[in-house]
Amino acid sequence: MVPPEVVAWRKAERSRLLELRRNLPLADRAKLIEPLLTNLRGLLEKLSFNSLGIYWPIQREVDVRPLADELCRQKGAILALPVVVQKGTPLEYWKWQMGDPVERGFWNIPVPKQRQVVEPEAVIAPLVGFFGKYRLGYGGGYFDRTLASMKKRPFAIGVGFEFSRLEGFVPQPHDIPMNVIVTETAIYED
Repeated sequence: MVPPEVVAWRKAERSRLLELRRNLPLADRAKLIEPLLTNLRGLLEKLSFNSLGIYWPIQREVDVRPLADELCRQKGAILALPVVVQKGTPLEYWKWQMGDPVERGFWNIPVPKQRQVVEPEAVIAPLVGFFGKYRLGYGGGYFDRTLASMKKRPFAIGVGFEFSRLEGFVPQPHDIPMNVIVTETAIYED
């Protein structure tokens, strides 16, 4: 059980960071996204994988879809999007590439129309905040629950802005660290 003060702190930090992201001027955002995607490209080009799970961007998250699609096509790898099949259960990743038809899923987030389940070897997850290699997400626990349920844990990459770094974050037993965190200034591996 997560202590109430930790729940309250996470909720407050999540709100604060989402507000910062929402209010970031588009020109400033563009200046952060370009180097972040350059860092992510460098990491993905070195990484060996046959399947990559990504996400459909919401709430002004960094859009990694075009980059991931391009690199997966070059590597001959499968690209996949997460799908909430049932509330409160692990996500499924369904095969998808740019241009494939989608429909509205849980929370109105687009998901592939065809269910072709993929167990990704690497996954990219957006972060609201981060501390070390731990990510603070939206609070539903879907990503951690998914990583915990996978037969073979994928190489997990958290992506977000440097201003999302947190102090005072206390990892809870259900929090699963990423292998790396990628921001506009660094790739945090160790």
